[in-house]
Amino acid sequence: MSEDIKNKVEAHFSRSAALYRTSAVHAKGEDLPLLPQAAALQGDEHVLDAGCGAGHAALAVAPHCARVVACDLSAAMLAQVRKLAQERSLENITTQEADVEQLPFADETFDVVLSRLSGHHWPRPKAALDEFARVLKAGGRAVLVDNVAPDDDPATDTFWQMMEYLRDTSHVRAHSVAQWRAMFEAAGFTVEVRHRWEKRLAFQSWVERIGTPHFHQAMIKTLLDEASQAVHEWLQIDEQYNFTLHAALFVGVKAS
Repeated sequence: MSEDIKNKVEAHFSRSAALYRTSAVHAKGEDLPLLPQAAALQGDEHVLDAGCGAGHAALAVAPHCARVVACDLSAAMLAQVRKLAQERSLENITTQEADVEQLPFADETFDVVLSRLSGHHWPRPKAALDEFARVLKAGGRAVLVDNVAPDDDPATDTFWQMMEYLRDTSHVRAHSVAQWRAMFEAAGFTVEVRHRWEKRLAFQSWVERIGTPHFHQAMIKTLLDEASQAVHEWLQIDEQYNFTLHAALFVGVKAS
């Protein structure tokens, strides 16, 4: 099952790679300017962007560190990273095909590991965090950004996961803040939530970006039409099916 999900991730995002390079949801965001500070970059660090997609996190930190390795399952996504780095004259970014759950790097290689908007596709997120801890130096930082589910509302949580799966069948789960905290701590990190925010998504671009089949789009709209009051309050659904996502930025520090 884990390999099947990873194959879907690679296939789905490879065919949509160019759209993720230009997507405002991914290329912008109030979290991107926060990444250098969250990573405590001083200019000489070696950074890994794990599950990098089109590389927007790598691009955000590259001017503030010595070297960034951007890794992803999708070679097509890595081509977008290289294209963006060239466009911005960033020569300290390299790319590597890699699985976040089996990183091809030696122990204690990096000062910082970043991961942005990738965690909800990981079949075994605790295994990924264990790998982050392994490749980080003592005192290193794992900075993770992802969409988050509600902590104390199982019905709304289930609704959101169904929506995401219908939109993209490589989706595994958007975890809650409490769940991410527990996984970070189990991997040996001291963790804090550095920032939380909301982001408004246009339904049509959300489904078109990943190529959601039309019958799945119709199913999502039916779900939204029948949503409970609690779901409406969480997602802030409007008449065009546009809605709001909740996101969080976590900083985990490995013991010295």
